[in-house]
Amino acid sequence: MKRFFWILLGISSTLIGFYPILYFLIDRNFGLLASKSSELLADVLWNAAFYGHIVLGGLALCIGWIQFSAKLRNEHLRLHRRIGKTYVTSVLISGFCGVYIAHFATGGYVSIVGFTCLGIIWLATTLLAYRAVLKGKIKLHQEWMIYSYAVCFAAVTLRVWLPLLTEMFGAFLPAYRIVAWLSWVPNLIVAYVIIRKNKSVASPA
Repeated sequence: MKRFFWILLGISSTLIGFYPILYFLIDRNFGLLASKSSELLADVLWNAAFYGHIVLGGLALCIGWIQFSAKLRNEHLRLHRRIGKTYVTSVLISGFCGVYIAHFATGGYVSIVGFTCLGIIWLATTLLAYRAVLKGKIKLHQEWMIYSYAVCFAAVTLRVWLPLLTEMFGAFLPAYRIVAWLSWVPNLIVAYVIIRKNKSVASPA
C-alpha cells in the first residue's frame, strides 16, 4: 500500500509539474488565464511573475517528491543535496511570484487571502527546512520539508478539487474561492498527521 501511494504521488506530481508546458503550446485563452482581463494579460510584470510561478513551481513539484526517498539520501547524498538546492531555489522564486500574482486572483478577497497565505507558508516552511539542515538538525529539516512539499502539492489537489466543486456548485467562481483554501489546508493537516506518526514510530516503546 505504501508503495502504491508512493507511485501515485510520483505520477501525479510529475504530470501536474509538466502541466505549465501547455501554456506555451496552445492559445493563452486557456485554464485560469481565461478568467483574466485583457489588461492584466498584457501586463509585463504580471506575465513575468505568472510564468516564473508556474514553470519553477512545476519544477519544484517534479523533483520534490524524490527527496523523500531514503535510498537516494543514503546512497546518493550529494545528488540529494543538489536536488534539494534546486528545489529551494525554485520555491523561493515561484513562491514570491505566487504571492504577487495572488493579489490578482479571480474571486476577490477570499481567493486573494487564500493564495497569499499559501505562498507565504510555502516560502516559510521551505526556508525553515533549509535553515534546519544548515544547522545539522536533520529530523527537523525532514519535518519542515514534509510541510513544504504538502503545500507544494496544492498544485495537484487544486486540480482535483476544482472540477468537482465546479460541478457541485454549477459555477466556477464559488468553486475557485473554496479551492483557494481547500487545495492546501487539508494537505498541511495530512502532513502533520504523517509527522506525528513518524515520531510515534521512532519513539521507544
